[in-house]
Amino acid sequence: MIAMGKRREDRARGKKIHVDRECNLDGDFQNPVRSLHDLNAGNIKEAVLGSRYVQLLISLTVIGALLRLYNLGYNSLWLDEASTLTFAVKSIPDIWQATTGGEFNPPLFYWIEHLMLTFGNSEVVLRFIPALLGILTIPLIYLAGKEFMDRNTGIIAAAAFAFSPFLLFYSQEARAYAMMLFFVTFAMVFYFRALKSNDLTDWALFGVLSALAFWTHFYAVVTIGALVLYAFYELYPKIKSDIKSVQPLAVSCGIIALICLPLIIVTIQLFFRRTASAPTFGIQGPEIILATFSQISGSEIVMVLFLLLFIAGIVQAFLLDRNKGIFLVTVTVLTFVISNFLSYRMPMQPRYLICLSIIFFIAIAISYRFLYTLTESPGAVYGFIAFLVVLNAPTLIGYYSGYTKDDWRGFSEGLQKQTQPGDLVAVIPGYISQPFDYYYSNATDQTIEYPADTADDLRSVSAQKGNNTLFIVVTGDIQAADPGGEAMQWLKDNTKSRGSITGIYLMAG
Repeated sequence: MIAMGKRREDRARGKKIHVDRECNLDGDFQNPVRSLHDLNAGNIKEAVLGSRYVQLLISLTVIGALLRLYNLGYNSLWLDEASTLTFAVKSIPDIWQATTGGEFNPPLFYWIEHLMLTFGNSEVVLRFIPALLGILTIPLIYLAGKEFMDRNTGIIAAAAFAFSPFLLFYSQEARAYAMMLFFVTFAMVFYFRALKSNDLTDWALFGVLSALAFWTHFYAVVTIGALVLYAFYELYPKIKSDIKSVQPLAVSCGIIALICLPLIIVTIQLFFRRTASAPTFGIQGPEIILATFSQISGSEIVMVLFLLLFIAGIVQAFLLDRNKGIFLVTVTVLTFVISNFLSYRMPMQPRYLICLSIIFFIAIAISYRFLYTLTESPGAVYGFIAFLVVLNAPTLIGYYSGYTKDDWRGFSEGLQKQTQPGDLVAVIPGYISQPFDYYYSNATDQTIEYPADTADDLRSVSAQKGNNTLFIVVTGDIQAADPGGEAMQWLKDNTKSRGSITGIYLMAG
């Protein structure tokens, strides 16, 4: 029996070597770093010098870092980023109180940004954590792709992450999306390992990282929930034959529930508050599917190509392992079904679905196998990476060629050139004063600033202008704040345009 076991093991090893040789960028090189125990200076040096995968991953991470750190402070803070600053300047306990009091974002990102304010409150400081985590997510998606399928899938997915305009944008935004993506990607590394081994440690780490993702952004629960549901599906045969097999996964769910318990209670309260009335902005219904794929892809043209590769990757996954194909379809479908349902009850934006980029790009990466079938050369992997670079290059060039956020800095400078001491400045809706006041000081400009939300507010402010000029700062947010259109009509009847810049309009009357 021992001999038979050895022969089976030899055959398995031989089969594995055969698969690796089909598309192994390292050739005969054996990476000495196989676990954390192998990490030492000598092994790391040997891996860097001998492994094409390590070299590619380092190169992609460095390039991804340059793309994310370049011009980090070029764009002005826009409304949501200025809102981050509004909460980050509060104390740690007050940030939690703001969450329980109605802020629709968990406190973890604000707590981290609060600590970053030690270094100042510039655009670069506020965006540094998202940029750093965006960089670190590149090697993590490699590990996730490797655990899910193979090293080639991992390295191609890493290239997709490194050059993705969508992920680059949110790595340069002072919001929680890059942090949520980081924790979910990290969690999925251990998730894929746990599905294969059902190891308690892997499941526990998945639980901890999933909980951190939820503390970062509420929408992480959609992805985490889909992962847990699929895990029960895949492990069901084992659980059916041995009920103890469910214990590691149950421990993982328990860890998530325990760490998130205070936030779960708040989340339920906020959900009912957020869904008490119909949303006044955002995307509703099936349109969220097309909008999400379009934004993740970077452009509609690229989206068509990516969707074809996405479908091809899913087909290839089904051919290799039925469960892998089911996984890709399940997480994608569940994400969109839940998002479609929620879109009628709360404002829905594609950026909330940023974690879907993990599934999207892994599936796209798997499609390289069709290219390899045609070429029968490891060069198929290099070619696929080059294809991703060329495909994203036009969008990346456009990204760095001008402003991609509202230019409150330039607008404020322009306003100062038009005002006179004693003039009135009204901002509508009132909450846009957050980015406006980051750059504009009415004390320095010797003007009087008022917030306004309704036509009545505008009439009240206008009545105080006397012989001075009333300047009104307005953005597209007025449509959400004033869905009835009364404020817009007042502006049309009583003011004249003084120009606009990147969607910020200046009226005077």
